[in-house]
Amino acid sequence: MRPILELLEKHGGSVWSLNPDDSVYQALEMLADCNVGALMVMDGDKLVGIFSERDYTRKIALAGRSSKDTKVRDIMTSQVMVVGPKTRTQECMALMSQKKIRHLPVVDGTKVLGMISIRDLMDDIIKDHEQTISQLQSYIAS
Repeated sequence: MRPILELLEKHGGSVWSLNPDDSVYQALEMLADCNVGALMVMDGDKLVGIFSERDYTRKIALAGRSSKDTKVRDIMTSQVMVVGPKTRTQECMALMSQKKIRHLPVVDGTKVLGMISIRDLMDDIIKDHEQTISQLQSYIAS
């Protein structure tokens, strides 16, 4: 399996984030605009949390709170698991499974490089398996 940085580079290195003082409603708009399930919460250049659809459903919708009156900082996940750029995709998959999380920010020291999702990893694994099958079929046919 390859280092996670290679997978990030395929995505163009977009770092979608919001501020802890943004409203949850603004965060939902950004999730929709970016077509993602989670965003990093940054205070300047510092990663301070993750805001996900799961945070919204459990801490706003089910709690009867208002998304326009609640700040991201009040419901974000602040205990953030991160990986480094050299972490292998298989290690990321194991960590996500073990911790029951769907998104992992990739950081190099204190610099945030991006975030990968379980979907990114699954797509990569499927592509890798398809290539292996194709190579085996070519080998068998020759």
